[in-house]
Amino acid sequence: MAHFAKLDENNNVLWVTPLQDSICNDDEQTGIDYLTKVHNWPFWKKTSYNTFKGTHLTGGTPFRANYAGIGFVYDPDLDIFKEKNKTFQSWSMNNTTGRFEAPIPMPEITAPNIRYTWNESTQNWDQIVEPLPEETTPEETTPEETTPEETTP
Repeated sequence: MAHFAKLDENNNVLWVTPLQDSICNDDEQTGIDYLTKVHNWPFWKKTSYNTFKGTHLTGGTPFRANYAGIGFVYDPDLDIFKEKNKTFQSWSMNNTTGRFEAPIPMPEITAPNIRYTWNESTQNWDQIVEPLPEETTPEETTPEETTPEETTP
């Protein structure tokens, strides 16, 4: 199944629609011609459902850096779908992944209760340590209530 992004005049993604392979025969222009006729709209680009951050999720060849979606824009110079809005002022666009990236990489997460958030004022990652859920032991659990019919006189 092929997927096509409907674009506005500024290449912003408006929505994505699937299109049966039998209609476009894996040919982008055939799909564009069909969608233009059906929807009376001329701006379409094929997108890959399996492409994310410049990588094909099943090992194939990545296509246009990302699966198109709301909040993405098609860049005709790079021939990629990329994030439209910059997350933080200091972040820059990676033209391979089509995503904005911090000036320094996020540290590796080494425990399930640790996460990081970007601090724009310090230009660094702040570590957040969340409490681990407490494990309950059988002695700490409350016995189930019994109904009067279940009690013995």
